[in-house]
Amino acid sequence: MVDMNFVSRTLWTGDNLDILRGMNSETVDLMYLDPPFNSNRTYSAPVGSRAAGAAFKDTWTLSDLDVAWMGLIADEEPAIANLLNTSSLTHGKGMQSYLTMMAVRLLEMRRVLKPTGSIYLHCDPTASHYLKILMDAIWGQGNFRNELVWHFPDNFQGNVKRFANNHNIIFFYAAAPFTFNHVRIPLDKPRKRGGRIWSKELGKVVPERGPDGKPVYRTYYDKKADDVWTIGQSSVTNPQSKERVGYPTQKPLALLERIIEASSNEGDMVLDPFCGCATACVAAENLGRQWVGIDLSEKAVELVNIRLADTMGSLFHNRLVTARTDIPRRTDIDSPKNYRKNKHVLYGQQEGRCGGCRTGFEFRHMEVDHIIPQARGGTDHVENLQLLCGHCNRIKGVRPQEYLAARLHEMGVAI
Repeated sequence: MVDMNFVSRTLWTGDNLDILRGMNSETVDLMYLDPPFNSNRTYSAPVGSRAAGAAFKDTWTLSDLDVAWMGLIADEEPAIANLLNTSSLTHGKGMQSYLTMMAVRLLEMRRVLKPTGSIYLHCDPTASHYLKILMDAIWGQGNFRNELVWHFPDNFQGNVKRFANNHNIIFFYAAAPFTFNHVRIPLDKPRKRGGRIWSKELGKVVPERGPDGKPVYRTYYDKKADDVWTIGQSSVTNPQSKERVGYPTQKPLALLERIIEASSNEGDMVLDPFCGCATACVAAENLGRQWVGIDLSEKAVELVNIRLADTMGSLFHNRLVTARTDIPRRTDIDSPKNYRKNKHVLYGQQEGRCGGCRTGFEFRHMEVDHIIPQARGGTDHVENLQLLCGHCNRIKGVRPQEYLAARLHEMGVAI
């Protein structure tokens, strides 16, 4: 059992890739993520709303940083690298850039999720088919459980020349054994139907019969949820709704509570790495789960405090949530020796070539460097070390390896 190197009710402000890299492996029971969808839109909260000031641009173009990430993926995950290249051919560089951004983060999420954990990825038709293939490559096609359809019938779109877009997709993956609690939802009106029971003799479900041999009819007031969830958006779109904060992509609490209730138990740890207005965090709190969230915007911390105050009443005094901007330090790996003592081993492994420009140098001209900087959760373990020439080390500074690769690519250095 790996100890968490973070506490429940923590919200990080920063790049979720850096923060995920600093989290101990196999510490989270359930992940829900509602990332950008590559929609080519800019989202911002309306002036006067509680989320005013929150905004993000969901447009992606291939950059040197993406090229560097693709190089890192190609070394360790060739199947994913092929998928990224294919997406460029079929959909363009923007989709390739978007999927690259997602891939490097999903790989870290796989490490952080417990072997018995579940992950739910929320998306729309813009990239859902590409994300499904990416999830199959990372989590394993055999661990795909459901393609959930979130149907919101109250999304009116006027007279458009197509069927109204009134649903999103949520992919559910989990490796056995995993937690699953059947969620029951109320019926619009009670239904009467014949009861059914399991027959050990026949090895199948058969109609239930009473003492007189006649079929038994029962009245049902609810049913097990299937893979189509009809949950309206009025709770987050109606200006009069207490739940609404005005965040541009806010999701209903009922949606997140259903996911959390189905795939976790009380006390389990829930992580939302793109938490936005922190609906998943609030839902987890309501259901007695532990939770942590990550978002680029500082607005997330403010909004989760406001929403929890609304939920918990006057006893809540903005002291429940821990706000962090630092990178957690991993404690789930053995303490290494002083990193400088690995220089001879690294020189042999790299065959005397710089880990940046790949140029050969004498031993005395090489410097030991952290691939993921210590300031971003990197450790002194040899797996996180390399030798760089003085020039490359100055360019990289305290930034991660992908920054160096991007800068060298920009300078026209073949690596």
